Amino acid sequence: MGKRRGGRELLRGLMPGRSENSDKSSAESDSETEVEQVSVYRKLLATLKTSPESESEEEEDESELEEPGESETEMDSEGSQDTGEGDGGEEDKNGVPEQEQATDTAEQTLGQEQADGADTSCDPSHGVIEEFTDVKHESEFSLETNFMEEESGDCNADKRDSDSSQASSEDPFKQHMDKELEEKEVEKLSTLPKTSSQSKWPRLGQLTFSSTLETHKTLKADKEVDVKQLHLHKPLESTWPKVNKQFLSSVNKPSDPSFTPLQRELFCIMNAYRDLFYPERSALTNGEEIRHAYCLHALNHVLKANAQVLSNNAKRRDQKPGTDRDDYRDQGLTRPKVLMIVPFRECALRIVHIFISLLEVNDKRKIDVSNKKRFKGEFGSDPEEKPPNLKRPEDYEAVFAGNIDDHFRIGVAILQKSMRLYAPFYSSDIIIASPLGMRTIIGAEGEKKRDFDFLSSIEILIIDQADIYLMQNWEHVLHLMKHINLLPLDSHGVDFSRVRMLNLNNWSKYYRQTLLFSALQDPQINSVFNKHCFNYVGQVAVRNVPLSGSISHVMVQLPHVFRRLEAENLTSVIDTRFQFFIDKVLPEYRDAIMSHTLIYVPSYFDYVRLRNYFKKEQLNFTHICEYTKKAGVCRARRSFLKGEKQFLLFTERFHFYKRYTIKGIRNLIFYELPTYSHFYSEICNMMAATDSSVDATWTCTVLYSKYDAQKLAAVVGIDRTAQMLQSKKNVHLFVTGENE
Repeated sequence: MGKRRGGRELLRGLMPGRSENSDKSSAESDSETEVEQVSVYRKLLATLKTSPESESEEEEDESELEEPGESETEMDSEGSQDTGEGDGGEEDKNGVPEQEQATDTAEQTLGQEQADGADTSCDPSHGVIEEFTDVKHESEFSLETNFMEEESGDCNADKRDSDSSQASSEDPFKQHMDKELEEKEVEKLSTLPKTSSQSKWPRLGQLTFSSTLETHKTLKADKEVDVKQLHLHKPLESTWPKVNKQFLSSVNKPSDPSFTPLQRELFCIMNAYRDLFYPERSALTNGEEIRHAYCLHALNHVLKANAQVLSNNAKRRDQKPGTDRDDYRDQGLTRPKVLMIVPFRECALRIVHIFISLLEVNDKRKIDVSNKKRFKGEFGSDPEEKPPNLKRPEDYEAVFAGNIDDHFRIGVAILQKSMRLYAPFYSSDIIIASPLGMRTIIGAEGEKKRDFDFLSSIEILIIDQADIYLMQNWEHVLHLMKHINLLPLDSHGVDFSRVRMLNLNNWSKYYRQTLLFSALQDPQINSVFNKHCFNYVGQVAVRNVPLSGSISHVMVQLPHVFRRLEAENLTSVIDTRFQFFIDKVLPEYRDAIMSHTLIYVPSYFDYVRLRNYFKKEQLNFTHICEYTKKAGVCRARRSFLKGEKQFLLFTERFHFYKRYTIKGIRNLIFYELPTYSHFYSEICNMMAATDSSVDATWTCTVLYSKYDAQKLAAVVGIDRTAQMLQSKKNVHLFVTGENE
């Protein structure tokens, strides 16, 4: 299977409610989870002796599809390969794509996190059991059996540095992890609403600080940052300026040579261990800047945590028999501390490369990276795999660069001079995975092979490029959030005398820092940040409002008619929109004069509903979605261009993954505002792709409700949005482009 996947294999499991591993259940049983937690808690307390009770398609050649006017012979040959497909490339007769065999891919990748040297790692019969069992290098990478002097050549210097760092009351890591919450505070965190305040920072803009505990004050932006005052663990103090040099410019102040203005303000929040939501990540501009910043923070956290354990190992070894050993609580119930969720293997590849660069002090002091060749082979990409004649927008090329396989997970174990890739999860410090990779391990209720104990003690959760998961399957993200920081069902060999009380008390979620990066504001992403982040330090969200909107980038002369629909509540919007469309909008377009009408549908379920209605009403239409086969796409585009079909139903996901130019559009209907605001101008500008002298008849109609305020503001700007939401009438906007 090629590393650059397209079509069905790329989108496998992307339908909401579908997963590669199971379709048995789409929701978790909260009551059963609570019962499990209580029983395990009792088990943990019973184990403690010295402590009082307390408290993770084949390679696509799109050149055939670039022009819908290709030869009939080419079309016919494609059609013969996809027998049984109706006009427009139907997914199936009942409106749901046919069930694909997803287990093959899952079995092929199942062994990727198994222990080094296990020749049976790709044998599906070993399944999840082998995935979490270490069979080699355990002693080399074990935190419990190593000591500071063995882990570093200059034992005395490193030990002094470690002790000094741990003794420093100003170290944010120590401040955050050593804070002992009281039961009253935990009760407040779980029951009371958050109080918020506003602040404006030079680079990030408008920030909203929220917290339940009143003792925490609003952060102030650091105008300058001295690396030595950030409490970075060695060797990061010396390696970070070199690794980050590519993003720095001559305008950086001599006193702040290590961070860009954006990185400085982001890291100020990260290093304070507050939750962060940054919705202005761009793969084209600041994506790599942000990736480097959160990699620095994650690695700094892991190195400090491991150094603390190794140092305490030496102290316990030198301790006299019979003395109290309850003073060395320095770890969680399981070892993984950082979980990084990214959409594609290419992202994981870049993260690991950043880790390696940050750990290598100089060319002479290379770190030992095990399984590096295997990692490069499985996560790298071959430049020759990409067809050379494709033309796509720059943002598309940036997002889909490299290996775009979306089913993976890999454990990383780190000690200062060595890094182990493909470490078993229970021997890993960092887990890098896609939502689908996590979903197939966590499993669903009732499955025999499932495990989520390794997520019990996650201290930093990083979700990067969250907007892409809206195009994949957002349910996988929600499923992950339900299973993180739960008490484990098994002890996994942990030494309970070393476990922090916050973990034993099942208070891990109140200490977990969540870093959420997205390219846009979206209610579903906001919901995760607001409802699944419980950090006692508080949350920081960037809340800048768009001034102009993407409508300013429409280059064709086109009247835009925004039609507001009235819905009683959020749950009724879907049905209200459908009824509004078939009663008031569609009748205006049934006339043959309104041919060449493209209907843009963001939701796949709305698409299926409309398609079934169009079939029932025997309307002259064709349709394209993310599950339509290649031959069906060609036929649909050709018949729409020639006017053989009056309507074209077109899903947002198809546009996201393909970005084809649809020719022949004269009338546009946005059934709902697009998730990505720039898709609005892209679709509108497709009208100019067809040479026509009837451009005066072009129309664009947009349906919206008061619940679409964020999407509306991203398209028309905040001022127009305020005016439109105050009015119950249709709002007409006329945009004059270059063709005026």
